Amino acid sequence: MRGIYNLQFVIYSLCACACLFLACSGGTDRSVSGNRDWKLFRGNAALSGYTDTDLPRKPVLLWTYRGEAMTSSSPVIDNGTTYWSDKRGRIRGIDMAGQPVFLYDLQTAVEATPMISDSTLYIGRIDGFLTALSLAKRDTLWNFETMGQISASPNVMNFAGRKAIVFGSYDNYLYCVDAETGRELNRFESGYYLNGAAAVRKEYAAYGGCDAYVRIIDCRTGLPTDSLLLDAYVPASPAIAGDYCYVGDYSGNIYALLLEEGKIVRHEKIVSAAADNGSFVSVPAVSREAIYFFSGNRHLSAVSRKDGKLLWKYLLKGNVKESAPVVCRDKVIVCTGSGIVSILNADSGELLWEYDTGEQIIASPAIIKDHFMILTAKGRLFCFGEKAD
Repeated sequence: MRGIYNLQFVIYSLCACACLFLACSGGTDRSVSGNRDWKLFRGNAALSGYTDTDLPRKPVLLWTYRGEAMTSSSPVIDNGTTYWSDKRGRIRGIDMAGQPVFLYDLQTAVEATPMISDSTLYIGRIDGFLTALSLAKRDTLWNFETMGQISASPNVMNFAGRKAIVFGSYDNYLYCVDAETGRELNRFESGYYLNGAAAVRKEYAAYGGCDAYVRIIDCRTGLPTDSLLLDAYVPASPAIAGDYCYVGDYSGNIYALLLEEGKIVRHEKIVSAAADNGSFVSVPAVSREAIYFFSGNRHLSAVSRKDGKLLWKYLLKGNVKESAPVVCRDKVIVCTGSGIVSILNADSGELLWEYDTGEQIIASPAIIKDHFMILTAKGRLFCFGEKAD
């Protein structure tokens, strides 16, 4: 993202604005992670980037592990073991001591972040397959073939009493397949490539596409329930918090959509792109009170969900990439493309802690009890935790 955002809050009317943002403050979707789990990209199926897990009070580097290949994956964690995919198609697992405990070679190029459910790892591949991999058996359970590359993380939802995997492909389809068997349940044809992950709430999936639409799909039927044309295409994922969906387009606009039973009953452009804005390729993080997002190419901004006002704006030490912020109760953790990891006060934007990894970061952080994991583009995993007395 290049340039600096000029925040222009569009208010249709005083009454409409008050209804939109006051209703927003009612809740958020929290991370489903337990003490040792961060199984989904962004921490939960809603992709809200919020967790009730506290960050360490005084983080220190505990260990690093260097992989053997570049990666665009974010880390996910299952029972204390951190997994990611590299661009050569290898899935690595590193335990809490920094030791390798899992390795599986898909023998094909991979860019996506994996997702874990019930000891099964699901991963999309550049050759168009979604693979289900048993972590216990260390073997492939099934492959589902699409006609285009899969670049984003899959998601999971309940489907008629069973679990289903929801994901998009460059063949323009959003798919819903049975998590156990890989059998197709339904699909929906979009207008163009699906590059970002779908956010899931109840039986609905929300996603943006390269056709500039954000769509809401009823995954039980595979049929759209609503859509909204944005000003530019959507390269990243939406974030859902309560009944609200937040999504950014490539030109730098951010929208708030009020959802009811799969319908967009109200929408607002809460941040407007300025003429000098660059691309918006990250996912916003949403707490109960605020939305956190990268503005321009070097700022982290916080906007109130109650009234749409800018709360604070922090100049980061380095340009941002695809990495997205994560809110951990009263703190926000962010990474830059230049390799800087920063922790800020979520209310004030005050810098609390900083670390320079020395390597480019495009992945989002993974948070578990007393630890957080940072993965660099070179495949080096950093584990931070509390310093022992």
